[in-house]
Amino acid sequence: MEIKIDTKKSIYENINEIYEKIKELKNKKQKIEKLIKELEEKLNNIEEKIVIEKKKEEIKRNKKWYEKFRWMFTTNNFLLIAGKDSITNEIIINKYLEKNDLVFHADIVGSPFGILKNGRNAREVDIYEAAKFVGSYSRAWKSKLSSIDVYYVYPDQVSKKAPSGMYLKKGSFMIYGEKNYIKVNLEIALAFENYNIIPGVPESIKDKYKRYVILIPGNRKPIDIAKQLENIFKVDCNIILGYLPGDSDILSIK
Repeated sequence: MEIKIDTKKSIYENINEIYEKIKELKNKKQKIEKLIKELEEKLNNIEEKIVIEKKKEEIKRNKKWYEKFRWMFTTNNFLLIAGKDSITNEIIINKYLEKNDLVFHADIVGSPFGILKNGRNAREVDIYEAAKFVGSYSRAWKSKLSSIDVYYVYPDQVSKKAPSGMYLKKGSFMIYGEKNYIKVNLEIALAFENYNIIPGVPESIKDKYKRYVILIPGNRKPIDIAKQLENIFKVDCNIILGYLPGDSDILSIK
């Protein structure tokens, strides 16, 4: 800083002017430092968003065939796929059902069909988890039920052929023969790993992943839940929304 002495003023007046200039410069410095900090924070946020967007694109490119549907892997890594609507119900039964699978449906109007791939070789725990997942994505969740009966049958018990005089709408199938019923509590779990969402039920998630949330039927709107989880797990709330069965409450977050 260049210091000029005004000979027409006293030494004290000159000193006061110098102090005022120093004070002014300090204020400018503080404002500049504050601006730099704000810009650095914005830059960090932009960089984080770029990383997230790149990860999203990578996820889109590497999307698995079963991610077109509801899906989860059980404790013993059996794949369950389930319909999201009448069209995907129709697709999974007509295209993906094989003789060694098990077929699941909640005992309520408005349930997805689920297929546990290679389910005939699954253990009791895997069958229970599959039933719980299908029940949780049925209308029972939106009805705020705490539990529901879910049944499973074998592929040869599922048919599109209705009795005479009866019409089956798209996504509906006839079940013939004995049904195997399981009563399940309604809960879902969503794990978050490397900006990916891994859906399931608490039993299939808790021992495999460190960061997850457990949800039950409740009173909070899906968008509110999604925004809260976006802030915690840094995953786009619109993506999270696709995994929520309806109004929910958060049971726990890890």
